[in-house]
Amino acid sequence: MRKMLAALLAALLLVSAGTGQPSYGAVPSLDTIRVAIFINVPGKYQLNTAATTLGSAGALQVGLRLPSGVQSLFQSAAGSVLRFTLDDYKPKLAETPDFQAAQAVAKRVAQLGGSPLLTSADKGGARLYQVLEGSYPTASAAKSAGDKYGGDPSVAKLAGAAKPVVTGPLHLEAGAYETADEARQAAQSIASAAGVDAFPAVKASAGGGEAFTVLVGDEPDADSLKAVKTAAANAVPGTALKPTDASSVYLPLRDDHTVTASADAATPLYEIPSSGAKVWVSTEDAGGIKLSERYGRSYRGQFELSGFNSKLAVINELPFEQYLYSVVGAEMPASWPAEALKAQAVAARSYALFQGFGFQVAQVVDTTISQAYNGIGSEQPATTAAVDATKGEVAVADGKPIEAVFTASAGGATADASEVWGSDVSYLKSVPSPDETSETGLHRWYRVVLDSGKNGYVRDDLLEDTGKKNDAGLELMRSTGDGVKVRPVPLVQDSVPVVDTIDKGTVVTVLEETSESNKMNWIRGPYSSDDLTKMLKGKLAAKAAGPIRSLEVGKTGPSGRPLELLANGSPLDVKYPEQFRSLLGGLPSTLFTVDETARMTIEGAGGGNTRERPGDGGPLAVIGANGQASELSDGSVYILNGSGAVRAATASPSFRIIGHGDGHGVGMSQYGALGLADSGYDYQYILKYYYKGASIVKDED
Repeated sequence: MRKMLAALLAALLLVSAGTGQPSYGAVPSLDTIRVAIFINVPGKYQLNTAATTLGSAGALQVGLRLPSGVQSLFQSAAGSVLRFTLDDYKPKLAETPDFQAAQAVAKRVAQLGGSPLLTSADKGGARLYQVLEGSYPTASAAKSAGDKYGGDPSVAKLAGAAKPVVTGPLHLEAGAYETADEARQAAQSIASAAGVDAFPAVKASAGGGEAFTVLVGDEPDADSLKAVKTAAANAVPGTALKPTDASSVYLPLRDDHTVTASADAATPLYEIPSSGAKVWVSTEDAGGIKLSERYGRSYRGQFELSGFNSKLAVINELPFEQYLYSVVGAEMPASWPAEALKAQAVAARSYALFQGFGFQVAQVVDTTISQAYNGIGSEQPATTAAVDATKGEVAVADGKPIEAVFTASAGGATADASEVWGSDVSYLKSVPSPDETSETGLHRWYRVVLDSGKNGYVRDDLLEDTGKKNDAGLELMRSTGDGVKVRPVPLVQDSVPVVDTIDKGTVVTVLEETSESNKMNWIRGPYSSDDLTKMLKGKLAAKAAGPIRSLEVGKTGPSGRPLELLANGSPLDVKYPEQFRSLLGGLPSTLFTVDETARMTIEGAGGGNTRERPGDGGPLAVIGANGQASELSDGSVYILNGSGAVRAATASPSFRIIGHGDGHGVGMSQYGALGLADSGYDYQYILKYYYKGASIVKDED
């Protein structure tokens, strides 16, 4: 630790000597940024929704975004909610006058992992409730989904005699109307008389005009559309049905009951063409636009909705600096020092500028795949002030914004980019990092041995000192209450089985004391050979040969992070080292070691041959004080070395993962930034310390 602190102080002195005020000049900047909330980018990022729900305390303005600007379509009433989906292929799983039955179908489809839409329409003289599902690019894909969900016994029973059918984006146009109500009445007349689907729709022409029309049919192919035309023409003589205009954009409107869950209340559901149209939704209300899906968050700026890679893309576009208000508030606690918050603001700004259009139609996404963006809800006065105080400041190298990645905690030393992603980046090098602040105020835990031979962790406030030691010189403590849980790691995890429970007065032997698992230090496991086999199943090109008897770190990088993991002596095949985290069940960080509890060297009697376990899988026996040998099974073994230290081992292969830090470990450590700010360093020092060779520059404007 003293060596690390000395290196840290030396590095800080070097940074301090070379920093000053930001330089000014031509600096890359953005007026607005596009954040993908839902988007389909195969091979990179896929988070999809079949429909999206937008609302605001004020009115919503809905229009089409064109190269020339936004063409207004309509405005909702204040406080209203609108839903949007793609006008594509969907299986219709049920059509019934019984709302409760339709709702039961929708609930069952959701339980099966589907994305149901519960809509209604007047058809054939009756109000019918329809259950559609998902969003599909082709009729065959929709049919497969219909077969899947329609084949479920519960769905089939609830749907009755109706069999799944495929709906599609082919329609006929019937007339022009001045208002939505007029179009709705005309659609109901056609649907009631002909027994076909008919909907009011917003129509926007290439010339800039908008009006209302009726769309008849929602068909998957030309033959079924022709049949609809014949049925409508026979039932409603004189109705002019014509093909939709290829130069116009149509937004069919359905009554949707998915959100209201009520037969008497519906939400407008607009269907967007799957290609060639971008719907633009905005509001003048200071509270922004609320997006119901996923988190129910409200956002500044506007939303662009479109079909992209066969799925509904939901993009939030807003002023760049206002985007950072949310990011800094989401990524770092507002209670932290201002200099740490400023460092986060500059890092977040630089990172976003580096991305370009990394997601084809958006610069970033709203998750930590990019950087956390939670909308208005994560904005705080202190984090907003940090963004404003550093407005326009960017970390650059070679005249370009750097990829200013950051991590929650580096665990004492940041990673070299090559250790994690296998690539060398001049400004992403390993440096010591003061991350210990994450342990402030946490409980201490004792690793203890029970009379049964089992060992685990007990929190410090649940034990008291007896003032005694055992024959090996280890401290003895006693439980202060009944039902005290002995846990496998120093952390309360209600979902993980406990090792055992002990009652008041139970005396235990203390092996070691450690901090509660946190962002600086943590423990996972213990894992058996079978546990590891299950973790690795399907994640490697070639599975480990036979049961896993050994797992050890091979090569390490500059910060001590594993570059190679050996299972039974053979390297685990990964594209880059960060994948070790997911291989081992989702480890908190990339900095860890493996405690092979079955690894030991046993010297034969009289200094004879030695045995190396677990390589030698033969039986293990110990000789008791009575001189009698007894074989050990799968229980724990406690080994006392010449220095008086006791190690907990096992007869059978078992593995504990002991790690440090939280996240990939590359770039600025957020807890390290806290530590440096607490020590009096400003944001420029912090940034230049973590991003070696980078400069802080600022837009003159």
